[in-house]
Amino acid sequence: MDFETTKAQRAAASTKIVIAGGFGVGKSTLVGAVSEIDPLRTEALVTNESEGVDDLAAVPTKATTTVAMDFGRLTLAEDLVLYLFGTPGQRRFWFMWDDLCRGAIGAIVLVDVARLDESFSPLDYFESKGIPFIVAVNEFDGVPRYPAEEIAAALALPADVPIISLDARDREQAKGALVKITEYSLMRLRESLTANAN
Repeated sequence: MDFETTKAQRAAASTKIVIAGGFGVGKSTLVGAVSEIDPLRTEALVTNESEGVDDLAAVPTKATTTVAMDFGRLTLAEDLVLYLFGTPGQRRFWFMWDDLCRGAIGAIVLVDVARLDESFSPLDYFESKGIPFIVAVNEFDGVPRYPAEEIAAALALPADVPIISLDARDREQAKGALVKITEYSLMRLRESLTANAN
């Protein structure tokens, strides 16, 4: 008996996007806001054991932390499905990033303007791996707003790296960030193919 796939199934492409950033910047929130399935979360309670290991001063109300990854899915079009992988934010779990990022076409690096210093390591990671990324400033309640140019300068971003602002809780804004990184990754791929052809 033949089990031939439908034309739509054969034409569908899937791709992997990584949501990264420091501890408590909203990665799990973004994946949960935009995923069309109940996201898989690997969260553990933040306990007294993390004192002296994790800096919780900037996020005193955070009760849980991602210890492996978040996983979600979003169908952007009939022929394009995005698989979302949220990285753990604490440094002691960063050894997993290589596995989570393998095969990704791009990444969204979430940043908190109140803790920009925590963004440098994630940005350096994606630059060193050659993985296209955009920067998404998560606009937390009560946090000052800055022009994108000032944030880009503070982070020493290359001129071609897109920077956007969003509320990670808002599905449409999170979806917009996924569209942006997909478009940016495709543009970088085209540029690479053109450069190699010459």
